[in-house]
Amino acid sequence: MKIPAIPANETQRLASLHDSGLLEGGVNPRLDRLTRLAQRMFNVPAALITLVDEETLHFKSTGGYPAESQTLPRNISFCGHVILSESAMIIEDTHLDERFTDNPLVTGEPHIRFYAGYPLRLPDGALVGSLCVIDKAARGFSGAEVDSLKDFAMIVEDEFAVMSAATTDALTGLFNRRGFDNLAKFAIVGARRRAQPLTLAWIDLDNFKEINDTYGHGEGDEALKAMADIMTASLREADLRVRYGGDEFAIVFSDTNEEGAWIAMQHLVEQVEAWNQHSGKPWKLGFSWGISEFNHDGNDDLRAWMKEADEKMYAMKSRNNRGR
Repeated sequence: MKIPAIPANETQRLASLHDSGLLEGGVNPRLDRLTRLAQRMFNVPAALITLVDEETLHFKSTGGYPAESQTLPRNISFCGHVILSESAMIIEDTHLDERFTDNPLVTGEPHIRFYAGYPLRLPDGALVGSLCVIDKAARGFSGAEVDSLKDFAMIVEDEFAVMSAATTDALTGLFNRRGFDNLAKFAIVGARRRAQPLTLAWIDLDNFKEINDTYGHGEGDEALKAMADIMTASLREADLRVRYGGDEFAIVFSDTNEEGAWIAMQHLVEQVEAWNQHSGKPWKLGFSWGISEFNHDGNDDLRAWMKEADEKMYAMKSRNNRGR
């Protein structure tokens, strides 16, 4: 058996996958209609939509597939091979392909004999998974069928775009409240599994109402976009960046304790000050913030974690207001 190779852009690919929010929630009924249609279109017993994470293959739809769980190890997956190319991978008979002859998915359930998969990409171009059809019998797959499989894959990609957009703030491009709620829970689980620190920063823009009232809501939008752009440029890809609503932002610092998050926030303050010096705006961008390191020894209450960071942010805002 040949284990799938690791794509050259794996770090960026995984960041795009995690940022998309598509890993949340397991099998998605929204996609089931597409796999059912693919089963009928290609006359196969099973069609699947999968996502390839660092070590795990995640099923997002399993039409006809006898899955006992919603995941598989990546190192035995067929779809792990599919994301290495931008074209279809067709295996007409796995018994004749040395990469798969002794694969446990061939020698045991579901006894895959035929496999056709097309890579799935996110709007940023990252190859993150596969739309595939499988059969227990060897069979051919024509050029016209390859074209149809590609068409199905493009429909799935359109669905991915819609699903991803639902967790993204249209103005800033950051994750929105829904994206935060989903991904912060995912981050907690991952940090706990890896025994790593996780720290939340809660941010509120200073004088945002005055910017809106004095210069108009268009300038208020410019302030929000500027803050988002500075956050994106100043932070690591692994850090979750969120516009939670109004003039509130949040950052989840992965593998970072409270001291490390404090240093990162001081850097963010410096970047905002540098932006103010060159923006040419009649107003100054500023913010108050509070940070809270997640307590792995306590419960996994996201709301309590948010509340603590929010209270610290308001304490800073009160001090700033008294200092004026």
